[in-house]
Amino acid sequence: MEEASEKKRMQELISLLNRASRAYYGESEEIMDNFTYDRLYDELEALEKKTGIQLSDSPTARVGYEIISSLPKVTHDAPMLSLDKTKDREVLKSFIGDRKSLLSWKMDGLTIVLTYRDGALFRAVTRGNGTEGEVITANARVFKGVPLTIPEKAEVILRGEAYITYTDFERINREIPEAEARYKNPRNLCSGSVRQLNSAVTAERNVRFKAFTLVKAGELDFDNSVENQMKWLADQGFDVVEYRAVTADSLDGVMDEFARRIPENDFPSDGLVIIYDDIAYGRSLGRTAKFPRNALAFKWADEESETVLREVEWSPSRTGLLNPVAIFDPVELEGSTVSRASLHNVSILRQLQLGLGDRIKVYKANMIIPQISENLTKSGNLPLPAVCPACGGETTLMEENEVQTLICGNPDCPAKAIKSFALFVSRDAMNIEGLSESTLEKFIAHGLIHSRADIYRLAEHRETIVNLEGFGEKSFTRLMAAIEASKKTDAARLLYSMGIPGIGLAGAKLIVRALGSDPEKLSRATTEELTAIEGIGEVLAASYTGWWADEKNRESFEEVLSFVEPADSSIQNTDTAISGKTFVITGSVTHFANRSALKEYIEERGGKVTGSVTGNTDYLINNDVTSGSAKNKKARELGIAILSEEDFLALT
Repeated sequence: MEEASEKKRMQELISLLNRASRAYYGESEEIMDNFTYDRLYDELEALEKKTGIQLSDSPTARVGYEIISSLPKVTHDAPMLSLDKTKDREVLKSFIGDRKSLLSWKMDGLTIVLTYRDGALFRAVTRGNGTEGEVITANARVFKGVPLTIPEKAEVILRGEAYITYTDFERINREIPEAEARYKNPRNLCSGSVRQLNSAVTAERNVRFKAFTLVKAGELDFDNSVENQMKWLADQGFDVVEYRAVTADSLDGVMDEFARRIPENDFPSDGLVIIYDDIAYGRSLGRTAKFPRNALAFKWADEESETVLREVEWSPSRTGLLNPVAIFDPVELEGSTVSRASLHNVSILRQLQLGLGDRIKVYKANMIIPQISENLTKSGNLPLPAVCPACGGETTLMEENEVQTLICGNPDCPAKAIKSFALFVSRDAMNIEGLSESTLEKFIAHGLIHSRADIYRLAEHRETIVNLEGFGEKSFTRLMAAIEASKKTDAARLLYSMGIPGIGLAGAKLIVRALGSDPEKLSRATTEELTAIEGIGEVLAASYTGWWADEKNRESFEEVLSFVEPADSSIQNTDTAISGKTFVITGSVTHFANRSALKEYIEERGGKVTGSVTGNTDYLINNDVTSGSAKNKKARELGIAILSEEDFLALT
């Protein structure tokens, strides 16, 4: 009887884990956090050891998951195995024994295999399911850290991690108006970016690459040392994952150093990797069915705190999605106070069997993002709200790709209007200072704003506005000046301000540069015209044309046009001193309204602005050129010039 119960539980775990893997690896979706996945995986593995049974579809018996994209596929020369893992430092010390080993970051992105022939990049392939991967050579050519040519002419094969920094992750998410369309983490964003059918999108997203293993390099001799291989890869022009040589005695100190730096890192990492430096010894150990025996992954033992769930807040978005956020008694985690954690969707909320007053355990995923790891009491008594907290409209439970979400179906929900208007007046859109969400709420409540164009009619309500709490003549005058200034804008900002699903500022710029600034042409663009633009795929094109097909949307745009005069933002001057140069901006600015204005100034002259200082950066702009900031230090290490605004303007 017990064996039958255990087998049933194993089948349940396999189904859960495989569903999560399919979403994670094949669809770039996350329906289960890493902590829960690891806990369920460990439970399955323990049951398999106890019963001696390993079912055919068990994730412990295979690597990765089925590939479902339309990219070409190839079979790897040798299976790409995952690493066995531990959270125990003593296990690492025992693994090292008396041998020199290398400790490095375990990057949280997508593993890629690069092949070079005759000194040129020949092919790039994803890890895929470990046996077969997807060919993404065109995309790899635009990865930061991947040289197109190397000095070595013999065939070279190496592995590394494609990833996206937190800075770029946040930038890209800021350009996506819909909360539900935003990416949950850099790994999901990277997965989709690496597997794009259009490499222009990959380039726009600043995918980066760090090499971590040399597989083959002709007949070269590395004195039987992995460290020598890593040094050689760096000499060939690759960005190499940071590593340190360690022994069992020095391990604790080096691991403590890595741990201290996690909050400062701009790249996602989910642990560390240890590998024997002795190549021959490592090879002699062979492999299991799933793991090589020459290396071991270490996952941080997440600092957990027990607390009490007090509330689940349902935050309405502009598109009607109600996002659940857990509110709990404050706890200290990784050096900061935490009292909130996103639950992402109804599926996760139900999986945790949450109820008010439940005792829960919380942690920071990768020591950064607050998550609920476990519900100790599992009362499951938390009802879903039957009505939207913003409008009282009826809510609907939706399910797509086995993920449940809660939607407000009221098309006139004020939360939708507020979010829509907030996007319209935001800095990257019409840039109307003085219209915060709380101010918009007041104006809507007093019947002053019903549409975007009503913002340009606010002067008609002077008497009402100056008598509102927190307002007066000065506030009114400043607001009118900001509204007047916004009437002259560029076409890309205007297009972005309309909140077309999936069209962020970057996408709007691509469309305007290709089609021009004529509002009529922009509103009548066809799917064929849009998909011909590098960076605009079929999904975005369908979203764009679908938005314009709604007569209400078209009327809203035309009404705004009666007040606004869009300029052509499609012309770039590429014949300048900064054309083709890459800049990073940090600190405050004085000669420009803000850093976004400086970024636009650079882009208009053919330059590019990124978020992190790397070997590909040409200049760092920082008015405090002598500061000891992390970006200044990095620039000095790489020999990159640090410019004040005056230096920059002299350059241009």
